[in-house]
Amino acid sequence: MSESTRAADLLGQIPKADKKALPPVHLWNPPFCGNIDMRIARDGSWYYLGTPIGRPAMVRLFSSVLRRDGDDYFLVTPVEKVGIQVDDAPFVAVRLDVAGQGERQQLRMVTNVEDEVQLGREHRLRVELNPQTQEPSPYVHVRADLEALVHRNVFYQLVELAVPRQIDGQSWLGVWSGGEFFPIGPAE
Repeated sequence: MSESTRAADLLGQIPKADKKALPPVHLWNPPFCGNIDMRIARDGSWYYLGTPIGRPAMVRLFSSVLRRDGDDYFLVTPVEKVGIQVDDAPFVAVRLDVAGQGERQQLRMVTNVEDEVQLGREHRLRVELNPQTQEPSPYVHVRADLEALVHRNVFYQLVELAVPRQIDGQSWLGVWSGGEFFPIGPAE
């Protein structure tokens, strides 16, 4: 079976659901059927057989059946599980909405596949620093074990909102959302 036929078959196995409800991929335990030549680049672009998937609706559909098991990513239907490659995080947070101020501030992020998350206890923000360059890579938890890389423009918006706070005797800059403080980096 060719890879393009296999991808079409995989699409046909995805149950129909309302726009907001996602299939319960974490409950499905189908057999592993190998890897397919599908890749999600660091910028959130999806590729199949080296060609960009240009239809946003198709990308959203595939993203709805994406699951992470350990360090590996899979597209999962009730009858088949196939491995795909993810360069960094499978999603990119491309928009930030802000309501309120200070400790009562609410921050909502929207991803490139239209997932919406409100930063708080369930959807945490974390920032990793590159050990060589010290360049930050911010991530937000989206669902299950899936994260979104925060787009540079959105991160700059977070930096604009940052306030200082002492954590374990050290001064940090960070943002409030959902009653939680999320450190972005040390205050210098």
